[in-house]
Amino acid sequence: MSLPAVLRRGLSIPVVGSPLFIISNPDLVIAQCKAGVVGSFPALNARPEHVLGEWLDRITTELAEYNAKHPDRPAAPFAVNQIVHKSNDRLQHDLGICAQYKVPIVITSLGAREEVNQAVHSWGGIVLHDVINNKFAKKAIEKGADGLIAVAAGAGGHAGTLSPFALIHEIREWFDGPLLLSGAIGNGNAILAAQAAGADLAYIGSAFIATQEANAVEAYKQMIVDSDAADIVYSNLFTGVHGNYLRSSIVASGLDPDALPESDPTAMNFGSNRVKPWKDIWGSGQGIGAVKAIVPAADLIARLKREYDAARERIGVMSASEAEAPAAA
Repeated sequence: MSLPAVLRRGLSIPVVGSPLFIISNPDLVIAQCKAGVVGSFPALNARPEHVLGEWLDRITTELAEYNAKHPDRPAAPFAVNQIVHKSNDRLQHDLGICAQYKVPIVITSLGAREEVNQAVHSWGGIVLHDVINNKFAKKAIEKGADGLIAVAAGAGGHAGTLSPFALIHEIREWFDGPLLLSGAIGNGNAILAAQAAGADLAYIGSAFIATQEANAVEAYKQMIVDSDAADIVYSNLFTGVHGNYLRSSIVASGLDPDALPESDPTAMNFGSNRVKPWKDIWGSGQGIGAVKAIVPAADLIARLKREYDAARERIGVMSASEAEAPAAA
């Protein structure tokens, strides 16, 4: 099954920038889209709730202006992440704002809900749902999601524990729709490897934390640059859901990263009144060893493209158009 048009338009490389809690903002999303990757942000980053409309107005306006000036190389589309867990008391409001702006892609997390998918489809959008195993993947598609984000071991945020090869294989045995892969993807080689494993697109988050546009404190960005895979700790203490975090930020908060207690998953809270006792615990995936400096998002994307193109050339991968071109006489 080919990708829907919205996931092919304006891409310079097959990448979706994942929504980063607190960090993703209009500056980052617009920069990502203009450079040719799908930019995204969590709706809950726009606080208070009326700010969501302001963000969407700015993003849609600036991208439309860019496309008018660059009809030969339009921007990639953008996406909004909706936490559909029952504790998110903003969900209906935020879906209503997304409907007003006809958000082209909605990324859903922490639960699959048929009524949410139907709402997005009603304005012509598509839904990508993130999953950590095959069981959740099947449930998401049964409830009407258009595509899946396989969140494998090593991903930032609420990561799973399965190997990306195992997870992609199991999903591809029954699903031929849009499939993204998340999990320690920090360079162009990994983007191509994700496609070789069976994914359509790579889903990259942690590398974008160390960009100039990202809404992260400089210490966080520098910690991404200074850390590597061995500096990532997997714990459910901070949100009730297992995720990957920077070891140094845990130590700086006075905790022992090797002896963290377990959290009660029933205490999860992703609502508008969420208390943030762990605001200085910083999330990250294992792919940050490829991040060597804090740079503009466009420079990061340019690096990923160079590496991706070099990897394709190195192993002799041809694009579909190249493969279909007639041989020279």
